[in-house]
Amino acid sequence: MAILSERIMRSVFLVGLLISVPLYFFKDRLPTPEFYDLDGLRDPVQRPTDAAPFSIRARGQEYRIDPRYDYALEGVVVSLHDADDFTDIYHHRHWKDFINLRDLCVIWGSNVASGVYREMDFSNGTWTCWYRWPNRDVGARFDESRLSNNHLLIDDEVIKAELMRAEPGDHVRLAGMLVEYSNAASGFYRGTSTRRDDTGNGACETIYVTDFAIVNKANPRLRRLYTVAWWVTGIALAGAVLLFFIAPYQGRYRQA
Repeated sequence: MAILSERIMRSVFLVGLLISVPLYFFKDRLPTPEFYDLDGLRDPVQRPTDAAPFSIRARGQEYRIDPRYDYALEGVVVSLHDADDFTDIYHHRHWKDFINLRDLCVIWGSNVASGVYREMDFSNGTWTCWYRWPNRDVGARFDESRLSNNHLLIDDEVIKAELMRAEPGDHVRLAGMLVEYSNAASGFYRGTSTRRDDTGNGACETIYVTDFAIVNKANPRLRRLYTVAWWVTGIALAGAVLLFFIAPYQGRYRQA
């Protein structure tokens, strides 16, 4: 019985793997423009702020927040980066930065309406959003002033939970303040861009987020199927490994 169960587990593992691998790539495919409410994907709103500097604490570190402008943004997530990613040696280890939880690279306006984003590649590094087009025609249709890489600072568990649900292709809405922030103990400082037409070093927006919502979730069925297939694959692998060690002993016992 154990040997038969082991074979079943191995079969389930292989089937789960065959389903999970292609779904991993398809689940983050960016939807067509028709999926989005284009009326909501307008240019960000930036206004002078009356907010005074303040401090927040996270994991034993204290950060000074210096507001520059009130800010609101709706966009489509094309790429993201988590500060606790195992490849990120800077945020936690070097900078002691525990409030910039996630970076979202988003597009809006004509970049969504034209569908040009579906012909491009987007990716995020530790502090940068990279975007590439395959030829000059695609590059000419892409408006670089309607893309931003956003360093998002969070000091609220409810907002954090919603932010961490965001995935590529999602239409998101956020509000807060463009800020500069620093940690005197570690010597860390980060500023913010205050314009949308800059590029290169210093062009990212640093936002202290006071509200965050996912307006429309991309590829929900594919993502649910991927999650189920991933869990089934993992459980089947664990079961097959366990039964691999159990089966020989049971076989010898029956022969005795």
